[in-house]
Amino acid sequence: MQFKSLPGFREFYPEDCALRNFIFERWRNAARRFGFSEWDAPALEPLELFTEKSGEEIVSQLFNFEDKGGRKVSLRPEMTPSLARLVAARAGSLRRPIKWFGIGENYRYEKQQRGRLRAFYQYNADILGEPSCAADAEIIALCVESLRMFGLSEADFCIRLSDRTLWFLFLENLGISEESTAVKVLAVVDKLERVAHDGLLEMMSTALAGTPLDPAGTLATIREFVALKSLGELNTFFSSRSGAEKALARLEEWKKLLSLLNAMGVGEFIRTDLTIVRGLAYYTGFVFEAFQLVGEGRALAGGGRYDKLVKKLGGPDMPAVGFGMGDVTLRNLLEQQELLPQIGDAPDFYAIILGEENRTEALSDVALLRACGFRVEYAFKDGKFGKLIQAAEQTGARYALIYGTNELALGVVKVRDTRERREIAFPRENLAGTLSEILEFGLPVVEEPHCHGDGSCGGHCTCGKHSHD
Repeated sequence: MQFKSLPGFREFYPEDCALRNFIFERWRNAARRFGFSEWDAPALEPLELFTEKSGEEIVSQLFNFEDKGGRKVSLRPEMTPSLARLVAARAGSLRRPIKWFGIGENYRYEKQQRGRLRAFYQYNADILGEPSCAADAEIIALCVESLRMFGLSEADFCIRLSDRTLWFLFLENLGISEESTAVKVLAVVDKLERVAHDGLLEMMSTALAGTPLDPAGTLATIREFVALKSLGELNTFFSSRSGAEKALARLEEWKKLLSLLNAMGVGEFIRTDLTIVRGLAYYTGFVFEAFQLVGEGRALAGGGRYDKLVKKLGGPDMPAVGFGMGDVTLRNLLEQQELLPQIGDAPDFYAIILGEENRTEALSDVALLRACGFRVEYAFKDGKFGKLIQAAEQTGARYALIYGTNELALGVVKVRDTRERREIAFPRENLAGTLSEILEFGLPVVEEPHCHGDGSCGGHCTCGKHSHD
Protein backbone atom coordinates (compact mmCIF):
# COMPACT_ATOMS: atom_id res chain seq x y z
CA MET A 1 0.00 0.00 0.00
CA GLN A 2 1.34 3.42 -0.99
CA PHE A 3 0.40 6.25 1.33
CA LYS A 4 -0.44 9.76 0.10
CA SER A 5 -0.46 13.10 1.85
CA LEU A 6 -3.75 14.40 3.21
CA PRO A 7 -5.90 16.67 0.98
CA GLY A 8 -4.75 20.29 1.09
CA PHE A 9 -1.33 19.46 2.57
CA ARG A 10 1.92 19.79 0.65
CA GLU A 11 5.17 17.87 0.47
CA PHE A 12 8.37 19.77 -0.16
CA TYR A 13 10.90 17.85 -2.20
CA PRO A 14 14.39 19.44 -2.10
CA GLU A 15 13.77 21.71 -5.09
CA ASP A 16 10.43 22.89 -3.65
CA CYS A 17 11.95 23.31 -0.22
CA ALA A 18 14.70 25.49 -1.72
CA LEU A 19 12.09 27.77 -3.31
CA ARG A 20 10.09 27.90 -0.08
CA ASN A 21 13.22 28.88 1.83
CA PHE A 22 14.01 31.51 -0.81
CA ILE A 23 10.63 33.13 -0.11
CA PHE A 24 11.16 32.89 3.67
CA GLU A 25 14.60 34.50 3.43
CA ARG A 26 13.27 37.43 1.39
CA TRP A 27 10.54 37.96 4.00
CA ARG A 28 13.12 37.80 6.81
CA ASN A 29 15.42 40.25 5.06
CA ALA A 30 12.62 42.77 4.60
CA ALA A 31 11.46 42.52 8.23
CA ARG A 32 14.98 42.84 9.62
CA ARG A 33 15.64 45.93 7.53
CA PHE A 34 12.70 47.52 9.30
CA GLY A 35 14.01 46.52 12.72
CA PHE A 36 11.57 43.67 13.46
CA SER A 37 12.54 40.69 15.64
CA GLU A 38 11.44 37.13 14.85
CA TRP A 39 9.20 35.10 17.17
CA ASP A 40 7.42 31.74 17.08
CA ALA A 41 4.85 29.78 19.11
CA PRO A 42 3.36 26.25 19.24
CA ALA A 43 1.28 25.12 16.28
CA LEU A 44 -1.14 23.48 18.75
CA GLU A 45 -3.05 25.92 20.96
CA PRO A 46 -6.07 25.87 23.29
CA LEU A 47 -9.25 25.99 21.22
CA GLU A 48 -10.55 28.83 23.38
CA LEU A 49 -7.76 31.10 22.13
CA PHE A 50 -9.36 31.14 18.68
CA THR A 51 -13.03 31.09 19.69
CA GLU A 52 -12.46 34.00 22.08
CA LYS A 53 -11.05 36.03 19.18
CA SER A 54 -13.34 34.99 16.33
CA GLY A 55 -16.43 33.40 17.91
CA GLU A 56 -17.73 29.84 18.02
CA GLU A 57 -18.51 29.88 14.29
CA ILE A 58 -14.79 29.53 13.52
CA VAL A 59 -14.75 25.97 14.91
CA SER A 60 -16.06 24.57 11.61
CA GLN A 61 -12.89 25.88 9.92
CA LEU A 62 -10.44 24.39 12.43
CA PHE A 63 -8.49 21.16 12.84
CA ASN A 64 -9.67 20.83 16.45
CA PHE A 65 -9.95 17.85 18.79
CA GLU A 66 -9.75 16.79 22.43
CA ASP A 67 -6.28 15.63 23.42
CA LYS A 68 -5.44 12.73 25.73
CA GLY A 69 -5.51 15.07 28.72
CA GLY A 70 -9.12 16.03 27.97
CA ARG A 71 -8.14 19.51 26.73
CA LYS A 72 -9.92 21.10 23.77
CA VAL A 73 -7.16 22.09 21.36
CA SER A 74 -6.71 23.18 17.76
CA LEU A 75 -3.99 23.52 15.18
CA ARG A 76 -3.60 27.26 14.71
CA PRO A 77 -5.48 28.82 11.76
CA GLU A 78 -3.46 32.04 12.13
CA MET A 79 -0.72 33.45 14.34
CA THR A 80 -2.23 36.69 15.67
CA PRO A 81 -3.96 35.13 18.73
CA SER A 82 -0.69 33.42 19.71
CA LEU A 83 1.11 36.74 19.32
CA ALA A 84 -1.42 38.46 21.57
CA ARG A 85 -1.02 35.68 24.16
CA LEU A 86 2.79 35.96 24.19
CA VAL A 87 2.75 39.75 24.44
CA ALA A 88 0.11 39.71 27.19
CA ALA A 89 2.22 37.30 29.26
CA ARG A 90 5.21 39.69 29.35
CA ALA A 91 3.58 43.03 28.59
CA GLY A 92 5.19 44.75 31.58
CA SER A 93 8.76 43.88 30.59
CA LEU A 94 8.69 44.34 26.80
CA ARG A 95 10.20 47.49 25.32
CA ARG A 96 7.65 49.42 23.30
CA PRO A 97 6.84 49.70 20.55
CA ILE A 98 7.02 45.94 20.11
CA LYS A 99 8.04 45.13 16.52
CA TRP A 100 7.83 41.40 15.86
CA PHE A 101 7.51 39.17 12.80
CA GLY A 102 6.94 35.45 12.45
CA ILE A 103 6.77 32.79 9.74
CA GLY A 104 4.75 29.71 10.60
CA GLU A 105 2.58 26.98 9.14
CA ASN A 106 -1.15 27.40 9.75
CA TYR A 107 -4.07 25.02 9.22
CA ARG A 108 -7.66 25.62 8.15
CA TYR A 109 -10.24 22.94 7.46
CA GLU A 110 -11.89 24.53 4.45
CA LYS A 111 -12.58 23.78 0.80
CA GLN A 112 -9.43 23.69 -1.28
CA GLN A 113 -9.07 26.00 -4.26
CA ARG A 114 -6.28 27.65 -6.18
CA GLY A 115 -4.38 29.87 -3.79
CA ARG A 116 -6.05 28.37 -0.69
CA LEU A 117 -4.89 25.14 0.90
CA ARG A 118 -5.56 23.51 4.26
CA ALA A 119 -1.93 23.89 5.31
CA PHE A 120 -0.03 27.03 4.36
CA TYR A 121 2.80 29.18 5.58
CA GLN A 122 2.10 32.75 6.61
CA TYR A 123 4.39 35.67 7.28
CA ASN A 124 3.10 38.05 9.95
CA ALA A 125 4.50 41.40 11.03
CA ASP A 126 3.02 43.44 13.88
CA ILE A 127 3.68 46.59 15.88
CA LEU A 128 2.18 46.72 19.37
CA GLY A 129 2.12 49.58 21.86
CA GLU A 130 2.04 52.48 19.37
CA PRO A 131 -1.34 54.20 18.81
CA SER A 132 -0.34 56.75 16.15
CA CYS A 133 -0.66 56.28 12.40
CA ALA A 134 3.15 56.22 12.24
CA ALA A 135 2.87 52.53 13.13
CA ASP A 136 0.28 51.98 10.38
CA ALA A 137 2.64 53.65 7.88
CA GLU A 138 5.55 51.47 9.02
CA ILE A 139 3.50 48.27 8.67
CA ILE A 140 2.16 49.19 5.22
CA ALA A 141 5.62 50.20 4.01
CA LEU A 142 7.00 46.85 5.25
CA CYS A 143 4.21 45.01 3.44
CA VAL A 144 5.16 46.79 0.21
CA GLU A 145 8.87 46.13 0.72
CA SER A 146 8.20 42.46 1.49
CA LEU A 147 6.72 42.14 -2.02
CA ARG A 148 9.22 44.39 -3.78
CA MET A 149 12.00 42.11 -2.49
CA PHE A 150 10.91 39.60 -5.14
CA GLY A 151 11.07 42.08 -8.02
CA LEU A 152 7.36 42.94 -7.97
CA SER A 153 6.47 46.56 -8.75
CA GLU A 154 3.49 48.93 -8.75
CA ALA A 155 2.52 47.35 -12.08
CA ASP A 156 2.08 44.00 -10.30
CA PHE A 157 0.29 44.94 -7.06
CA CYS A 158 -1.22 47.77 -5.08
CA ILE A 159 -2.28 48.44 -1.49
CA ARG A 160 -6.04 48.90 -1.17
CA LEU A 161 -6.49 51.17 1.83
CA SER A 162 -9.68 51.57 3.86
CA ASP A 163 -10.70 52.48 7.41
CA ARG A 164 -13.16 50.75 9.74
CA THR A 165 -13.19 53.83 12.00
CA LEU A 166 -14.36 55.94 9.06
CA TRP A 167 -16.92 53.27 8.21
CA PHE A 168 -18.39 53.33 11.72
CA LEU A 169 -18.60 57.14 11.57
CA PHE A 170 -20.26 56.95 8.13
CA LEU A 171 -22.79 54.37 9.37
CA GLU A 172 -23.46 56.47 12.47
CA ASN A 173 -24.19 59.39 10.14
CA LEU A 174 -26.69 57.15 8.34
CA GLY A 175 -28.43 56.41 11.64
CA ILE A 176 -26.74 53.11 12.51
CA SER A 177 -25.34 53.76 15.97
CA GLU A 178 -25.48 50.25 17.45
CA GLU A 179 -22.07 48.58 17.01
CA SER A 180 -23.63 45.12 16.58
CA THR A 181 -25.78 46.39 13.68
CA ALA A 182 -22.83 48.22 12.14
CA VAL A 183 -20.75 45.03 12.24
CA LYS A 184 -23.53 43.15 10.42
CA VAL A 185 -23.68 45.87 7.76
CA LEU A 186 -19.90 45.71 7.30
CA ALA A 187 -20.23 41.95 6.76
CA VAL A 188 -22.48 42.81 3.80
CA VAL A 189 -19.99 45.42 2.54
CA ASP A 190 -17.28 42.75 2.66
CA LYS A 191 -19.25 40.82 0.01
CA LEU A 192 -20.01 43.74 -2.34
CA GLU A 193 -17.62 42.44 -5.01
CA ARG A 194 -18.65 38.79 -4.76
CA VAL A 195 -22.48 38.69 -4.40
CA ALA A 196 -25.16 39.79 -6.86
CA HIS A 197 -27.43 42.76 -6.06
CA ASP A 198 -30.46 40.68 -5.03
CA GLY A 199 -28.36 38.64 -2.63
CA LEU A 200 -26.84 41.79 -1.13
CA LEU A 201 -30.27 43.36 -0.70
CA GLU A 202 -31.51 40.28 1.16
CA MET A 203 -28.44 40.30 3.40
CA MET A 204 -28.84 44.03 4.07
CA SER A 205 -32.47 43.51 5.04
CA THR A 206 -31.37 40.95 7.62
CA ALA A 207 -28.59 43.21 8.91
CA LEU A 208 -30.99 46.17 9.34
CA ALA A 209 -33.79 44.17 10.94
CA GLY A 210 -35.25 46.10 13.84
CA THR A 211 -34.14 49.49 12.49
CA PRO A 212 -36.25 52.01 10.54
CA LEU A 213 -33.70 52.19 7.74
CA ASP A 214 -34.60 51.19 4.18
CA PRO A 215 -32.29 48.37 3.00
CA ALA A 216 -32.39 49.44 -0.66
CA GLY A 217 -31.69 53.09 0.15
CA THR A 218 -28.92 52.17 2.59
CA LEU A 219 -27.30 49.89 0.03
CA ALA A 220 -27.47 52.66 -2.60
CA THR A 221 -25.79 55.17 -0.26
CA ILE A 222 -23.10 52.62 0.60
CA ARG A 223 -22.40 52.10 -3.10
CA GLU A 224 -22.02 55.87 -3.47
CA PHE A 225 -19.61 55.87 -0.53
CA VAL A 226 -17.39 53.03 -1.80
CA ALA A 227 -17.15 54.75 -5.20
CA LEU A 228 -15.01 57.49 -3.61
CA LYS A 229 -11.37 56.94 -4.56
CA SER A 230 -9.38 59.82 -3.08
CA LEU A 231 -8.96 61.89 0.05
CA GLY A 232 -10.36 64.91 -1.80
CA GLU A 233 -13.50 63.02 -2.81
CA LEU A 234 -13.99 61.83 0.78
CA ASN A 235 -13.68 65.39 2.09
CA THR A 236 -16.23 66.63 -0.44
CA PHE A 237 -18.62 63.79 0.40
CA PHE A 238 -18.61 64.37 4.17
CA SER A 239 -18.61 68.17 3.83
CA SER A 240 -21.96 67.91 2.09
CA ARG A 241 -23.52 65.84 4.92
CA SER A 242 -24.76 67.38 8.14
CA GLY A 243 -23.43 65.97 11.40
CA ALA A 244 -20.28 64.58 9.75
CA GLU A 245 -17.76 66.56 11.82
CA LYS A 246 -16.23 63.43 13.38
CA ALA A 247 -15.71 61.89 9.94
CA LEU A 248 -14.04 65.06 8.68
CA ALA A 249 -11.74 65.00 11.72
CA ARG A 250 -10.88 61.37 10.97
CA LEU A 251 -9.83 62.37 7.46
CA GLU A 252 -7.04 64.42 9.05
CA GLU A 253 -5.57 61.07 10.16
CA TRP A 254 -5.87 59.90 6.55
CA LYS A 255 -3.93 62.97 5.47
CA LYS A 256 -1.15 62.21 7.97
CA LEU A 257 -0.96 58.56 6.97
CA LEU A 258 -0.81 59.27 3.24
CA SER A 259 1.87 61.91 3.82
CA LEU A 260 3.99 59.40 5.76
CA LEU A 261 3.57 56.73 3.07
CA ASN A 262 4.64 59.20 0.38
CA ALA A 263 7.68 60.16 2.45
CA MET A 264 8.59 56.46 2.78
CA GLY A 265 8.54 56.00 -0.98
CA VAL A 266 5.50 53.74 -1.26
CA GLY A 267 2.81 56.30 -2.11
CA GLU A 268 2.52 55.05 -5.70
CA PHE A 269 1.25 51.70 -4.40
CA ILE A 270 -1.66 53.14 -2.38
CA ARG A 271 -5.26 53.07 -3.65
CA THR A 272 -8.21 54.33 -1.61
CA ASP A 273 -10.69 51.45 -1.68
CA LEU A 274 -13.51 51.50 0.85
CA THR A 275 -14.76 48.06 -0.20
CA ILE A 276 -11.94 46.69 1.97
CA VAL A 277 -13.35 46.27 5.49
CA ARG A 278 -11.60 42.99 6.49
CA GLY A 279 -14.21 40.46 7.52
CA LEU A 280 -12.76 39.81 10.98
CA ALA A 281 -14.61 41.88 13.60
CA TYR A 282 -11.55 42.68 15.73
CA TYR A 283 -10.16 45.29 13.30
CA THR A 284 -10.59 48.80 14.68
CA GLY A 285 -8.98 51.39 12.37
CA PHE A 286 -7.09 51.53 9.08
CA VAL A 287 -7.29 48.26 7.16
CA PHE A 288 -5.65 47.27 3.91
CA GLU A 289 -4.99 44.52 1.41
CA ALA A 290 -2.08 43.98 -0.94
CA PHE A 291 -3.82 43.07 -4.18
CA GLN A 292 -2.29 41.76 -7.38
CA LEU A 293 -2.99 43.78 -10.52
CA VAL A 294 -2.05 41.01 -12.95
CA GLY A 295 -3.33 37.51 -13.56
CA GLU A 296 -6.13 36.30 -11.31
CA GLY A 297 -6.40 39.49 -9.25
CA ARG A 298 -6.11 37.94 -5.80
CA ALA A 299 -5.24 39.33 -2.39
CA LEU A 300 -1.57 38.76 -1.50
CA ALA A 301 -1.70 40.09 2.06
CA GLY A 302 -4.10 41.75 4.45
CA GLY A 303 -4.04 43.53 7.74
CA GLY A 304 -4.88 46.58 9.78
CA ARG A 305 -5.36 47.92 13.26
CA TYR A 306 -6.64 45.70 16.10
CA ASP A 307 -6.37 47.87 19.20
CA LYS A 308 -8.67 45.78 21.43
CA LEU A 309 -7.48 42.23 20.80
CA VAL A 310 -4.64 41.98 23.33
CA LYS A 311 -6.95 43.09 26.14
CA LYS A 312 -9.68 40.74 24.93
CA LEU A 313 -7.25 37.83 25.21
CA GLY A 314 -6.34 38.63 28.80
CA GLY A 315 -3.58 41.20 28.37
CA PRO A 316 -3.38 44.93 29.02
CA ASP A 317 -5.04 47.58 26.89
CA MET A 318 -2.53 47.78 24.03
CA PRO A 319 -2.87 49.27 20.52
CA ALA A 320 -1.68 47.03 17.69
CA VAL A 321 -1.40 46.92 13.91
CA GLY A 322 -0.12 44.20 11.60
CA PHE A 323 -0.53 42.13 8.45
CA GLY A 324 -0.35 38.55 7.26
CA MET A 325 0.97 37.29 3.91
CA GLY A 326 0.59 33.71 2.69
CA ASP A 327 3.14 31.78 0.63
CA VAL A 328 0.70 30.02 -1.71
CA THR A 329 -0.76 32.99 -3.57
CA LEU A 330 2.59 34.79 -3.60
CA ARG A 331 4.36 31.82 -5.15
CA ASN A 332 1.64 31.50 -7.80
CA LEU A 333 2.16 35.16 -8.73
CA LEU A 334 5.96 34.85 -8.79
CA GLU A 335 5.69 31.82 -11.09
CA GLN A 336 3.29 33.69 -13.37
CA GLN A 337 5.61 36.72 -13.55
CA GLU A 338 8.66 34.46 -13.98
CA LEU A 339 10.29 35.91 -10.87
CA LEU A 340 11.18 32.64 -9.14
CA PRO A 341 14.90 31.94 -9.54
CA GLN A 342 16.45 28.73 -10.74
CA ILE A 343 17.72 27.63 -7.36
CA GLY A 344 20.47 25.05 -7.43
CA ASP A 345 21.29 22.79 -4.53
CA ALA A 346 24.83 22.03 -5.63
CA PRO A 347 27.82 21.66 -3.33
CA ASP A 348 30.72 24.10 -3.57
CA PHE A 349 33.18 21.26 -4.15
CA TYR A 350 33.12 17.53 -4.76
CA ALA A 351 36.10 15.57 -3.46
CA ILE A 352 37.28 12.77 -5.77
CA ILE A 353 39.20 10.26 -3.66
CA LEU A 354 41.26 7.84 -5.74
CA GLY A 355 42.09 4.78 -3.68
CA GLU A 356 40.93 3.83 -0.21
CA GLU A 357 44.46 4.37 1.12
CA ASN A 358 44.03 8.08 0.41
CA ARG A 359 40.63 8.46 2.03
CA THR A 360 41.83 9.38 5.52
CA GLU A 361 43.92 12.36 4.36
CA ALA A 362 41.24 13.51 1.90
CA LEU A 363 38.51 13.40 4.55
CA SER A 364 40.62 15.48 6.92
CA ASP A 365 40.61 18.20 4.25
CA VAL A 366 36.86 17.72 3.72
CA ALA A 367 36.24 18.16 7.45
CA LEU A 368 38.42 21.29 7.55
CA LEU A 369 36.68 22.84 4.55
CA ARG A 370 33.25 22.11 6.02
CA ALA A 371 34.32 23.73 9.29
CA CYS A 372 35.29 26.81 7.24
CA GLY A 373 31.77 27.00 5.81
CA PHE A 374 32.17 25.27 2.46
CA ARG A 375 29.67 22.72 1.28
CA VAL A 376 31.63 19.63 0.26
CA GLU A 377 30.47 16.20 -0.92
CA TYR A 378 32.35 13.02 -1.82
CA ALA A 379 31.68 9.44 -2.89
CA PHE A 380 31.33 6.95 -0.06
CA LYS A 381 32.89 4.16 -2.12
CA ASP A 382 36.03 3.92 -4.24
CA GLY A 383 35.62 4.01 -8.00
CA LYS A 384 37.23 4.71 -11.36
CA PHE A 385 38.24 8.29 -12.10
CA GLY A 386 35.78 8.68 -14.97
CA LYS A 387 32.84 7.52 -12.87
CA LEU A 388 33.80 9.81 -10.00
CA ILE A 389 34.10 12.83 -12.29
CA GLN A 390 30.67 11.98 -13.67
CA ALA A 391 29.29 11.81 -10.12
CA ALA A 392 30.79 15.22 -9.37
CA GLU A 393 29.19 16.74 -12.45
CA GLN A 394 25.82 15.20 -11.59
CA THR A 395 25.77 16.98 -8.21
CA GLY A 396 26.11 20.31 -10.03
CA ALA A 397 29.41 21.12 -8.33
CA ARG A 398 31.46 23.57 -10.39
CA TYR A 399 34.75 22.30 -8.99
CA ALA A 400 36.12 18.87 -8.12
CA LEU A 401 39.00 18.30 -5.70
CA ILE A 402 41.21 15.40 -6.83
CA TYR A 403 43.04 13.37 -4.19
CA GLY A 404 45.29 10.74 -5.77
CA THR A 405 48.46 9.08 -4.59
CA ASN A 406 50.67 11.37 -6.68
CA GLU A 407 48.88 14.51 -5.49
CA LEU A 408 49.13 13.61 -1.82
CA ALA A 409 52.80 12.66 -2.16
CA LEU A 410 53.49 16.14 -3.55
CA GLY A 411 51.36 17.85 -0.87
CA VAL A 412 48.89 19.22 -3.42
CA VAL A 413 45.26 18.82 -4.42
CA LYS A 414 44.08 19.29 -7.97
CA VAL A 415 41.11 21.57 -8.50
CA ARG A 416 39.17 20.69 -11.64
CA ASP A 417 36.65 22.98 -13.33
CA THR A 418 33.88 20.53 -14.25
CA ARG A 419 32.54 22.81 -16.99
CA GLU A 420 35.76 23.82 -18.71
CA ARG A 421 37.38 20.42 -18.08
CA ARG A 422 40.71 21.89 -16.92
CA GLU A 423 42.54 21.47 -13.64
CA ILE A 424 45.34 23.09 -11.63
CA ALA A 425 47.22 21.77 -8.63
CA PHE A 426 47.43 23.86 -5.45
CA PRO A 427 49.24 23.24 -2.15
CA ARG A 428 47.06 21.69 0.53
CA GLU A 429 48.44 24.30 2.92
CA ASN A 430 45.94 27.21 3.19
CA LEU A 431 43.56 25.26 0.96
CA ALA A 432 40.49 27.05 2.38
CA GLY A 433 41.89 30.46 1.40
CA THR A 434 42.73 29.22 -2.09
CA LEU A 435 39.28 27.77 -2.63
CA SER A 436 37.60 30.96 -1.39
CA GLU A 437 39.39 32.87 -4.15
CA ILE A 438 38.45 30.24 -6.72
CA LEU A 439 34.76 30.46 -5.77
CA GLU A 440 34.88 34.25 -6.09
CA PHE A 441 37.09 34.69 -9.16
CA GLY A 442 37.13 31.30 -10.85
CA LEU A 443 39.99 28.92 -11.62
CA PRO A 444 42.95 31.04 -12.78
CA VAL A 445 44.41 30.64 -16.25
CA VAL A 446 48.09 29.73 -15.99
CA GLU A 447 50.76 28.72 -18.45
CA GLU A 448 51.22 24.99 -18.16
CA PRO A 449 54.68 23.61 -17.26
CA HIS A 450 56.51 21.85 -20.07
CA CYS A 451 55.97 18.14 -19.74
CA HIS A 452 57.78 15.17 -21.22
CA GLY A 453 55.16 12.74 -20.00
CA ASP A 454 57.57 11.41 -17.42
CA GLY A 455 56.12 13.15 -14.39
CA SER A 456 58.82 15.85 -14.36
CA CYS A 457 56.09 18.53 -14.23
CA GLY A 458 55.01 17.23 -10.85
CA GLY A 459 51.60 16.36 -12.27
CA HIS A 460 50.72 20.03 -12.65
CA CYS A 461 49.91 19.95 -16.34
CA THR A 462 46.87 18.71 -18.24
CA CYS A 463 48.66 16.78 -20.92
CA GLY A 464 46.54 13.74 -20.18
CA LYS A 465 49.63 11.49 -19.78
CA HIS A 466 49.33 11.22 -16.01
CA SER A 467 47.11 8.62 -14.49
CA HIS A 468 45.02 9.71 -11.49
CA ASP A 469 45.83 6.94 -9.09
